Amino acid sequence: MAKQATVQLRLLIFVNTQLGNRMSNHTSFSGSRAWLPAKGGTAAVVLAMLLSLFTAGAPATALTAVSSTAAAGSAATTEEAAELLATLPIKGRAPKTGYERALFGPTWADVDRNGRDTRNDILQRDLTELTFTNSVPCKVQSGVLADPYTGSTINFLRGTTTSSAVQIDHVVALSDAWQKGAQQLTTEQRTALANDPLNLQATDGPTNMQKGDGDAATWLPSNKGFRCEYVARQVSVKARYSLWVTQAEHDAIAGILSGCPGQPAPATVGSAAPAPVYYANCDAVRAAGAAPLYADQPGYRAGLDGNSDGVACQ
Repeated sequence: MAKQATVQLRLLIFVNTQLGNRMSNHTSFSGSRAWLPAKGGTAAVVLAMLLSLFTAGAPATALTAVSSTAAAGSAATTEEAAELLATLPIKGRAPKTGYERALFGPTWADVDRNGRDTRNDILQRDLTELTFTNSVPCKVQSGVLADPYTGSTINFLRGTTTSSAVQIDHVVALSDAWQKGAQQLTTEQRTALANDPLNLQATDGPTNMQKGDGDAATWLPSNKGFRCEYVARQVSVKARYSLWVTQAEHDAIAGILSGCPGQPAPATVGSAAPAPVYYANCDAVRAAGAAPLYADQPGYRAGLDGNSDGVACQ
């Protein structure tokens, strides 16, 4: 057993040394990561293979401990946008033929079934000083946007002639996505792309219209301080949905990221407040198994408490 442990220790030292050498020489592969499945995960794979070959009969807990440690390291590692950019295919722009907004699902659907459509999810995430159209915080009535694209402050007021002052931009424009791989996605995948909070940003209406379907080679936010985060989000979205970049787009993104080394490739961008608990009537409360409702519980409102004693739907 002592000999077996010695072999395991030597193998672990060997693997860690080899992986360390490969990580330090990573830039010599011209951005290719084919040899490295995932940061932190390779050690577990290689070590498990070696141990299975040379230490048959070793306690399963040893393998589990090594794999768990490697997995924990992998989960804690944040991908850099420049590294992720290097994994994106570089191709020419495909024809726009056949593109329709409807191919990316209904406009501003409630895809997460939280009682708010996607537009209101993003307004609630990105605006401050929020008010709502009624007592149920689902539709944003007003708020203040610190617009990251322009660096300006915009007062939002819901209305036929005023709502357009704040629009929701697709960070990777849907038409651009269509011309760079989204044609091969399913309708469900395209709907996810169109409603993914990572790909959505509230911004100044005229600025959103000016951007159109431009990519990083043709349009960037006027607020230079936000450009690193902006292109990093584009890289994350394109990687998530298996989209490609053109050479000009790749070079533009790489040029921006060179000015902010270590810029992370985000997996999420904040989150809206959770949808409130709301019951239309006492029948709904009872159907949910929540009756009786007390004044300090989610879902309680005066309209359900007929005698105003602080207990509803008794």
